[in-house]
Amino acid sequence: MNQEPIQQTPDGLYLNRTPWFAFILLCCIFSLWAAAASMNDVLIAHFKKAFVLSDFQTAFVQSAFYLGYFFLAIPAALFVRRFSYKATILFGLGLYMVGCCLFFPAAYFARYEMFLGALFVIAAGLSFLETSSNTYSTLLGPREGSTRRLNISQTFHPFGAITGVFVGSHAMFHEPAPATAGMTSAQQQLAMIQDTLVPYKWMIAVLIVIFVLIVCTRYPACKGLYHTATGAEDEHFSSIGKTLGRLFRNQRFVFGVATQFLYVGAQVGVWSFTIRLAMQLGHMHEHDASWFLMGTFAAYFLGKMIANVLMKRMSAARVLTLYSVMCIAILLYVILVPNISAVYAAVAVSVFLGPAWPTIYGLTIEGLGKDTAIGGSILVMSIVGGGVLPLIQGLISDASGGNMQMAYIVPLVCFVVIVMFGRYCDRRPIARTLPVSPLVPAE
Repeated sequence: MNQEPIQQTPDGLYLNRTPWFAFILLCCIFSLWAAAASMNDVLIAHFKKAFVLSDFQTAFVQSAFYLGYFFLAIPAALFVRRFSYKATILFGLGLYMVGCCLFFPAAYFARYEMFLGALFVIAAGLSFLETSSNTYSTLLGPREGSTRRLNISQTFHPFGAITGVFVGSHAMFHEPAPATAGMTSAQQQLAMIQDTLVPYKWMIAVLIVIFVLIVCTRYPACKGLYHTATGAEDEHFSSIGKTLGRLFRNQRFVFGVATQFLYVGAQVGVWSFTIRLAMQLGHMHEHDASWFLMGTFAAYFLGKMIANVLMKRMSAARVLTLYSVMCIAILLYVILVPNISAVYAAVAVSVFLGPAWPTIYGLTIEGLGKDTAIGGSILVMSIVGGGVLPLIQGLISDASGGNMQMAYIVPLVCFVVIVMFGRYCDRRPIARTLPVSPLVPAE
């Protein structure tokens, strides 16, 4: 039985049905940035030992990474506006590869700040990928399934995250080999720094394969009414200043951006210090502690799958609220119980992190119309929360004599705000309007 051809809705944003091969390939990109982000959690523990850093100093790994998102998100949106979602994805993959290559001179010179620079470039590439892919996945199909499509795409995130931790921890966390026994302390330190290159070699190979597949796959424009066959702009396309003005007068959008800032900070904070928490409360080696971090991503995947089922029965905003309440309860346990069970609780938090990012994102850009691309880029900028709040956690840990449990107060406070946003959206749903004019062919 032949399927109807893929067509775009009259507003030029959505499709009548999802092109599944293109959509699944797009979903794979979610795994790629997850692998890079989860590798940071391994790098934090590894650099602490290799460069002899405090908890506050190690948190700069996340700061350098997430500042890349902050500075490049708007340029990425303008790139989408000028070219296409596909071109933006390819450019992002290219920057990602450049950042991975910069790890090699950083390891050669054994300079912490050079590693931070390489992470910034990787994040710059990921900013282009996330700005385009998050919004694009909501558009590759009917309007009514937009938020659920983004949740499906985000289900690929844990696979990349688990792979990043598994490869990174096995490359970096191991007992010294007999060959290193006669080395000086400086030589052993240099050997540890060289270990960081292994996962990034594999990453470059995977990125090349995905780049070629994206080049060979056809993707619809989904850029809205302002996008015409000639690439010209019509009267519906307004300047960046007017777009920002509309967005920041939109109370729901502003609340959503602030919530996403806090959520990403909470998520990164929970994951960044899981290894350190396990080492502290379980008195174990980094390699053994890294299994807890892998467990968090397995829990994260489980939570996403359950959330996808729940969203068939209740609103996305209500699922977000319920999950966030559970995060608060479990984080209280992590903070208050001074034994190894608190580490298992920290892992369990990730079950309820699952739907948060895509749901906050989808609820925030819903109804933005022609402002969707710029609105999505501002939401990606809010990822900088992942570079700010872990620093606060590091300061709390250092100030309390290395008490990692106390540092988990920061994500707990963030989830109080997320509950408030979920309730706000649940009480003020966006009215959906069905298209009344004929569909137009997709490009």
